[in-house]
Amino acid sequence: MHPVPRHNISKTRRERGSGVFNTLRAMAISYQLKPGERVSEIELAQQLGVSRTPVREALTRLVNDGFLTPTTRGFMRRPLEVQETLDLYEARVAIESSCLAMAIERATDDEIAEAQAFLAKSRKVPRTTPIEQLVELDEGFHLRIADMARNVELKRILVNLNERIRFIRWIDMESAGRDFTQREHAEILQALKARDRKASDKALRAHIGLRRDQIVEAIRQGLAKIYLAQDAA
Repeated sequence: MHPVPRHNISKTRRERGSGVFNTLRAMAISYQLKPGERVSEIELAQQLGVSRTPVREALTRLVNDGFLTPTTRGFMRRPLEVQETLDLYEARVAIESSCLAMAIERATDDEIAEAQAFLAKSRKVPRTTPIEQLVELDEGFHLRIADMARNVELKRILVNLNERIRFIRWIDMESAGRDFTQREHAEILQALKARDRKASDKALRAHIGLRRDQIVEAIRQGLAKIYLAQDAA
């Protein structure tokens, strides 16, 4: 029997670790790891059928990404808090506003036309489409603007912010309705195409900013959804 090459073992470990991280990140985003709940490294390892090492490494990365907080006995899912959510939305406004300003200067006409085609296609998606997919389309629109900005670091930050507020966006889109969102996207693109920085920034801020009372209500609905799902299970 020939020994397994060392680089193959390392590759397998990396792939397993990446799979564990992606699974736990998805659980954190959707609040399958409940707000304020202590995260058991042992239970997660058993649930995923892996050793504790990749679970521990994944949980440490999720602390760095803002999903978990360390405790004396391990890790805890960060609670759904009004001020933190407000801070995340303010950060999103700041990042996307910067991306849009750069896109006005750097985007090609072809890129803007592609974004318009994407928006037209997404408008045809049925209303019955799961809310997770609708939010994914919404994120896709905004990430196109980030791509037009040609700033890798701003896009990286935006991706992280999107993941940390995605659960609230699921709740908010259920309440706000998608038609309204699509009209606002069209206004942003129209101003971008006209290279009108003031109009585009005004449209963007009106579109993505949430007031404190809206965040409070979204969190209330989100907590109800989390624990109603638990009771049903």
